[in-house]
Amino acid sequence: MVVTGILLAYVAGWVLEWRWLAVLGCVPASFMLLLMCYMPETPRFLLTQHKRQEAMAAMQFLWGSEQTWEEPPVGAEHQGFRLAQLRLPSIYKPFIIGVSLMAFQQLSGINAVMFYAETIFEEAKFKESSLASVIVGIIQVLFTAMAALIMDKAGRRLLLTLSGVIMVFSTSAFGAYFKLTQGGPSNSSHVDLSTPISMEPTSASVGLAWLAVGSMCLFIAGFAVGWGPIPWLLMSEIFPLHVKGLATGVCVLTNWFMAFLVTKEFSSVMEVLRPYGAFWLASAFCIFSVLFTLSCVPETKGKTLEQITAHFEGR
Repeated sequence: MVVTGILLAYVAGWVLEWRWLAVLGCVPASFMLLLMCYMPETPRFLLTQHKRQEAMAAMQFLWGSEQTWEEPPVGAEHQGFRLAQLRLPSIYKPFIIGVSLMAFQQLSGINAVMFYAETIFEEAKFKESSLASVIVGIIQVLFTAMAALIMDKAGRRLLLTLSGVIMVFSTSAFGAYFKLTQGGPSNSSHVDLSTPISMEPTSASVGLAWLAVGSMCLFIAGFAVGWGPIPWLLMSEIFPLHVKGLATGVCVLTNWFMAFLVTKEFSSVMEVLRPYGAFWLASAFCIFSVLFTLSCVPETKGKTLEQITAHFEGR
C-alpha cells in the first residue's frame, strides 16, 4: 500500500501544479486523522494496562464478534525492557540486525537514484520526462507486489541476496554511465548532472543515457523485490515481544536518520568522488549488504517467534 500511495502521488504530481498537489496531500492526512478517532488501542497494550474489558472490545472490533480468538499472553510484556538485557543474544543480535538492515537500505543509493530519475530520462531524450516518476512508481508497485506473492515461498534471505546482487550491478552501471559522460577533468567542484562533459556524438550520448535508464529501472525493480519491503517485515518478526516497541522505534529512527544523512550529504560526496565514484560507493555498500545478509540474517520463513529467539540464543 505504501508504494501504491507513492505511485498515486507521482500521478497527481504529473497532472497537477505544485500548489494543488500540496492541497491534495492534505486530504489523506485529514482522513487518517478522522479515522484514527475510531481506532481502538491494541488488545495487548490494553491487557498490559489491566483493562481486560476494553481489550475484549478491541478484539471484537478488530477480529469480529463471530470469530474465535484466544487471549494473547501478556507475561512477556510485563517484564519491560532493561538496559542490562542488551547482553542477551536474543536481544542484541536482532537489534544489530534490525539497525543494520535499515542503514543498508538507505546506503544502497535508492534516494540518489530517485532524485536523478527525471534528469536521466531527459538525457535519454524521453519525450515527456515528467513521466519518469510515474514509470518509476509503476515499477515499484509491480515488483513489490511480486515480492509479496513469492516471499513466503522463496524466503527472506534469498530475496534480500538477489535484490542486493541486482543493485550491485545496476549501481555499477550507473557509475560507468557517469564515468563515460562526465569522466573528463574539471576545475570546478560543482556537479551538474544535466550537462554531460563528454564531447561524444549526440547519438552516442543518447545511447549511454538509455544505459542509465535501463540501470535505473533494474535498480528500482531489484530494490522493490527485496531491500525495499523485507527489512520492514523482518523488523516485525525478529524482536521479542517485551522489546519490540523500543527496538522497532530505534530501527525506524535509524532508517530516517540515514535517509536524512544520505539526502543531505550525497551532493557533497559527488563533489569529492565525482558522480561515478558516488554510485560506485553505493555499489560497495550493496556488496556489504549482500555479505551481511548471507552471514548474519536468519531465515524467518515459516518460523515462530520462539524458534527465531532460540536461533539467536544458539539453541
